[in-house]
Amino acid sequence: MRLRGAVEWLHMRSRRTKRIMLLLADVVGLMAIIWLAFCFRFNRFFVPNFEQTLFILAAPAIAIPIFIRMGLYRAVLRYLQERAIWTMIRAVTFATLAWVGLVFITLSYGAEGVPRTIAVLYWAGSLVGVIGSRLGIKWLLNGSIANPAKRSRVLIYGAGDAAVQLADALSASGDRHVVGIVSDDSSLHGMEIVGIRVYPSTKLEELLADTEAQEVIIAASSSSTRRRRDLVARLGRFPVKIRVLPSIADVAAGKYLVSYVRDIDIDDLLGRSPVPADPALMQSSVEGKVIMVTGAAGSIGSAVCRTVAQANPAKLVLFEMNELGLYEIERELRRYGSFPVVPVLGSICDARLVRHTLCEQEVHTVYHCAAYKHVPLVEGNPLEGVRNNVFGTLTLAEEACASDVRNFILISSDKAVRPSSVMGATKRWAELIVRHYGTEACRRNEGRVFSSVRFGNVIGSSGSVVPLFKEQISAGGPVTLTHEEMTRYFMSVREAAELIVQAGALSRSGDILLLDMGEPIKIRQLAEDMIMLAGFSVRNEDNPDGDIEVVTIGVRDGEKLHEELFYDPSGVSTTRHPKILRAAQQLGKTDQIPAMVAQLKLALEHGDVAAMRQVLFGLIESGRPSAVPDLSALSSGKDLRRRA
Repeated sequence: MRLRGAVEWLHMRSRRTKRIMLLLADVVGLMAIIWLAFCFRFNRFFVPNFEQTLFILAAPAIAIPIFIRMGLYRAVLRYLQERAIWTMIRAVTFATLAWVGLVFITLSYGAEGVPRTIAVLYWAGSLVGVIGSRLGIKWLLNGSIANPAKRSRVLIYGAGDAAVQLADALSASGDRHVVGIVSDDSSLHGMEIVGIRVYPSTKLEELLADTEAQEVIIAASSSSTRRRRDLVARLGRFPVKIRVLPSIADVAAGKYLVSYVRDIDIDDLLGRSPVPADPALMQSSVEGKVIMVTGAAGSIGSAVCRTVAQANPAKLVLFEMNELGLYEIERELRRYGSFPVVPVLGSICDARLVRHTLCEQEVHTVYHCAAYKHVPLVEGNPLEGVRNNVFGTLTLAEEACASDVRNFILISSDKAVRPSSVMGATKRWAELIVRHYGTEACRRNEGRVFSSVRFGNVIGSSGSVVPLFKEQISAGGPVTLTHEEMTRYFMSVREAAELIVQAGALSRSGDILLLDMGEPIKIRQLAEDMIMLAGFSVRNEDNPDGDIEVVTIGVRDGEKLHEELFYDPSGVSTTRHPKILRAAQQLGKTDQIPAMVAQLKLALEHGDVAAMRQVLFGLIESGRPSAVPDLSALSSGKDLRRRA
């Protein structure tokens, strides 16, 4: 208790006071070392004569200026680095040589003066005293005596350069205690790095139990996403916080400090490496152009806006019906400051507003993100889902065709492939409408591009399963699944936004582009990963004392067990970007759009849900207009919205 009190008192002193105290300690210590050397040399309690007393007093008088010049009192002891030991060795050696030189110059060596062995003993004793005192104070300031309750016990996974720098930084920080380093490199096992023992990864579970680590930091920047998933699964049975260190390249580029660690995110566990963007494609799609984003305040739309903002557009038009969302995204984007931001409040179904905006702002490219996308909600409100997703897209595409828009990119979904829900069917209709206008543009050789981008679930987007799971986990569970075997394709918000922007440079008119998202992920595995990432354990038959249970509640209306990305996987081709694919165009579909739109419009106006469903799924299933009573009088034409 007295030692802890002394350390706490030392913590409270100013840095200047600590330096003076250390200097005085060196003065007393150096004199004591020489006196003890005399005692050892003569093997008795030594009483120095006048000449010897002068030399004892001369030792600190010579050494202290050398110590000051070499920076021994500039270092903050709490953050003292091991490489400072070499500086202390040199300082002590120079001080000893200077003192011995004084002895020889004054011819004061010998039994009555300073015996030669005293110089060796003084040098060795000074090394121990100077180096030991500083490392001892550092240990006291950083050790468990100083703050036993506040220091978190940390295990570092990885033994590369980043891990070494991290271990060094954490050891000096004082708020974490690194209890070990785990490595897959067998040549390092049993060795020490910056004073910390290296253990084999096969003993990870045993090490967690023995050290009672509270946190595991993954510093193996080269480890694959699959490797991280396996590691998280191994750690899931233990009550530890899992965090990750940024790549050493990001640290070297100055994006992060080496001591910066972040919580491991679900993006890190996609089961594949993130798909990088092509900077040239990003710039060519946006730079110097007027861009309009519909649904600009949504999770996908806002991400697209941020991505566009980084590529130096001439102007960014935000089209959004959510007033608060529009206000917030406009405020955020104005911070970029290098281009005008134009907020437009309204619905994509308002043809007059859409036409006015496109013409007045001279929009070059439209990224159409606005849509209702929540499957159960659209299933329960099919008329509004069709009005917004189908006829909103139709209005926007037609007005874009009538104005001078050169690039039109629709954001679609994997639910549009062989849809079982109204939401998926409306997305497929939107794809076919955009393809229809793309085909017309090609036929007229106008040089315009109308294309679609199709992708899977976007992690963290509104309505996705990830925010729901996070909410359920924070409430203590249970986490609910609709089916044990349900799988989904996943991509990050960043990947989604970059794919959308790059599509403007990669697509041809009528194209549907997709991201290579690897293998689908089981939703149950995703739920268990998220529980473990939150620092909890999964409660199941194998672990009845776990924290959070995963419960199956049954498939909802319109849901599919497994989503698809293509109608015809054999027809998929690559683009200039190796991870962005082009779906084969299906012939014989878009020519039926005019008659189908007319029938769908009439069913919508009459509020006839059954007829609307028949038309909605009829085109997708057969490619031919459905037999809806009393609709045959509607004529066909190229202006789809006006004909409807």
